[in-house]
Order: sequence, then structure tokens, then C-alpha cells
Amino acid sequence: MHKMTTLFVHALLSGDQFEAWKIVQMYQQHKNSSSDFYEDLITQSMREIGHLWETNQITVAEEHLATSTCNFILAYHHSKRTSNIRYMTERPKAMFLCIEEEQHDIGLKLTSHLFEQSGWSTKLYGANLPLDALLDAAHEWKPDIIGLSVSIPYHLVNLKKYVSQLENIEHQPTVLVGGRLVEQYDLSPHCSDKTLLIKGIKQLEEWLLNNSAGVKVNVQH
Repeated sequence: MHKMTTLFVHALLSGDQFEAWKIVQMYQQHKNSSSDFYEDLITQSMREIGHLWETNQITVAEEHLATSTCNFILAYHHSKRTSNIRYMTERPKAMFLCIEEEQHDIGLKLTSHLFEQSGWSTKLYGANLPLDALLDAAHEWKPDIIGLSVSIPYHLVNLKKYVSQLENIEHQPTVLVGGRLVEQYDLSPHCSDKTLLIKGIKQLEEWLLNNSAGVKVNVQH
């Protein structure tokens, strides 16, 4: 594990928001893109914390504290990235959620933040959103993209149900599926040929570059 990641993991487990942000600032002196930050520092650190929890090297309380601290850092970083952006009135729309019973939503937050930083209007619904509630929200807001996150294998039983229902909505949004399982397995049997499967932050960044060309974002200096 990279030295800076090791320091960041320690700060998260200590719940030290100030120290964690200092490490982020040090990291950004070398790499200042959001995708690098999300992939190299946040994702790798949270995977290490997950491993420590799964192998009983940290307690449930420590894992929760680290996650809470990481969420603070993500929100603060995103506010810094978007504070000087003046968006155009008409923007494409994307909503993001974890399927029912899925609780791991940090990757979902990263995805939502990258979309917003690329000029999209976003709504982040977080963990464990029931399908009926999602369908009501989607019918009302009519997003162009609906992003689903799944990271636990036994939750895949719900994925196909979500995808089929969402792709049959009248305005026909594109369904995007991401999460750790997309990187590890072929999820196409659980989706349709219209579903967009994203294997990580770098692939998402490339997709956004190719699909946000018409989105105008005015930056105030």
C-alpha cells in the first residue's frame, strides 16, 4: 500500500478529519484530478479498511468511524470542486442509488460527484432504496441516467428486477450499473444489452468526457 494511502487509512480510522484533509491536500500537490483522488486515495483506502474489518483487525465501531470521516472528506472535497462553477440552466439529469438491501454507498457518492463536476444535475438517494420509491422518483423527475450500485453478490437477485423496470419507464432513461462486482464479474446476465456497465472510476471519467461534450459549465474566476 502506498505510504500516503497508509497515512490516510490511519487518519480515517482515528476519525481525524483535520489530518485526513491535510493528507488530501498533500496528495493534490501531485495529482489534482477528482478521478485520481477518488480511485487512488479514497477507493484504495476504503478497500483496505474493508479488508481490516473482514479479517477482524478493526472493530465495527472503527469501521463506522472511518466511513463517517471519509464521507466528510468527500463532501468537503466536492464542495471545493464545485464552489466556483456556475451551471447552465438546462442540464442533463442523473439520479444515483444503491439497490434494496445494499448499504455500501461511497462508490455511489464518487459517481454522483463526478457527474455533477462534469455539469450534470444530480440527485443522490444513497443506500437501500426500494424499487417502488425509485420508480415514483424517476417518473416525477425524468432523469437521463439512473445509476445503480451493487457490491454484495447475494444482492444480484434484485439487480435484474431493477434494470428491467427502469428500462421500461416511458421516457427510457439509460441505466448505469457500477460497484465492486462490476469489476470482478460479468454482470451482463443480470442486465440487458442496453444497460451501461461501468468498471471503475477511470472508465466512468472516459464515458463522461465522451458524453458531456454538449454540457456547458461556466467557471467563475
